[in-house]
Amino acid sequence: MEKEIRTTSGIEIREVYTSCRPMEELPGVFPFTRGIRSNMYRGKHWTMRQYAGFSTAEQSNARYHYLLRQGITGLSVAFDLPTQIGYDSDSPLAEGEVGKVGVAIDSLDDMEALFRGIELQKISTSMTINATASVLLAMYIALARKQGADLSRLSGTIQNDILKEYAARGTYIYPPKPSMRVITDIFAYCSKELPRWNTISISGYHIREAGSTAAQELAFTLANGKAYLQAAIEKGLDMNVFARQLSFFFNCHNYFFEEIAKFRAARRMWAQITREMGASDPKAQQLRFHAQTAGSALTAQQPHNNITRVTLQALAAVLGGTQSLHTNGYDEALSLPTEEAARIALRTQQIIAYESGVADTVDPLAGSYFVETLTDELEQAAWEYIRKIDDLGGAVHAIESGYIQQQIGEAAYRYQKRLETGEQTIVGLNRFVTDTAGEAPRDTFRVDDGIRRIQIEKLGRLKSERNAEAVGATLARLEETAVGTGNLMPPILDCVEARCTLGEIADRLRKVFGEYGN
Repeated sequence: MEKEIRTTSGIEIREVYTSCRPMEELPGVFPFTRGIRSNMYRGKHWTMRQYAGFSTAEQSNARYHYLLRQGITGLSVAFDLPTQIGYDSDSPLAEGEVGKVGVAIDSLDDMEALFRGIELQKISTSMTINATASVLLAMYIALARKQGADLSRLSGTIQNDILKEYAARGTYIYPPKPSMRVITDIFAYCSKELPRWNTISISGYHIREAGSTAAQELAFTLANGKAYLQAAIEKGLDMNVFARQLSFFFNCHNYFFEEIAKFRAARRMWAQITREMGASDPKAQQLRFHAQTAGSALTAQQPHNNITRVTLQALAAVLGGTQSLHTNGYDEALSLPTEEAARIALRTQQIIAYESGVADTVDPLAGSYFVETLTDELEQAAWEYIRKIDDLGGAVHAIESGYIQQQIGEAAYRYQKRLETGEQTIVGLNRFVTDTAGEAPRDTFRVDDGIRRIQIEKLGRLKSERNAEAVGATLARLEETAVGTGNLMPPILDCVEARCTLGEIADRLRKVFGEYGN
């Protein structure tokens, strides 16, 4: 009996494909299956980013300058866990975590050190931050003002996607309703003040890292997107304005053709969703996305194999039409990436862009019987999930009921069983295994445990130098606004410029909104 082969989403792969739905769509035209620009990479390559941030702002700044010298075309900032959940480095709850999985940012002073020597008006910056996105964005704006930048020309992205935190990741602070208020306040503020800024990066990446299938990543991400659209509409915002500033963040995993089909299906589905919800401007119907190669696909065993995995994943992202890309370092299953690993990861993108020829024409796999059929079948599978979520009352209710978390958990369990039985092969992990002695890279990157002490000293100096009266007044205005219905961004910006700390701002909002789960 012939072996049955299925994708991660359970879609059966036939031995040969002899036909597909007639393909008459053009790139740059609704529903954008073939890409959002008519000339795609012939006009401009995707933004080449390397996700970086660790230890102090000063050390991360040195890595950014190194990466800029190597040819990155956009910055991507990783923040440490205390920064992500609204604690200053001197908080007892920050002990053991300061500077470990990202850079520690406690104040505008840290933000200034993080970007020292970098003109914000001339670089696109992506900041992977969610619960405290409003505060980090305010710090970025305040720094841009100090640099004399034209805010209307600032470009970049804040992740700002709290729904996937409840479903798959966990760095939330406030309950869903006030969290959605903070997000829509950012939409409203940026639509007027920062027209080129992406106000949210709706993330499927972490959903996939938590164990979902490709179809689930697609469906749950777009369902969250629908929830953000609806929240903004209910706030009275214009779809044709704020929807132009939304972006997405997808995982690019190992199953090469399924990933390409996923990106193509995502554009088509989002175009339909936005049109049905009232967007008439093509720019508001376009799904623009950043991709990152799969962290969960990296192995600590035979880590140099990860270079090949990352290359295939990056190639799939490019063939799928990404606007921005981060490639993982081969050593990231063991530590934060070394400079060598980060350089190889960036060179991987550059070789794809300048040597492979895949960027020379738009959507080169269009018309492939296999790719077109798989795109349709993935779309159909994703719509089935979205219909179920709609029946439950939308993404927020589906998360509160546990439906999305349950689906991800079950998919992760099925995958783990396939690994353990050998049905799913991971080279070097459960097949083609060698003696592990000598496999690990010679050098791995470690963050000094003394970083917290350095940050505490910096906070002490800050608090002794700043105007305590201004700090108290701005925090009081923030609390008053949070109790009312005004936009939170202006008072948060005032707090930042008065040199309030991130933890002080988050605590004042905790006082009004409470914490999720408490």
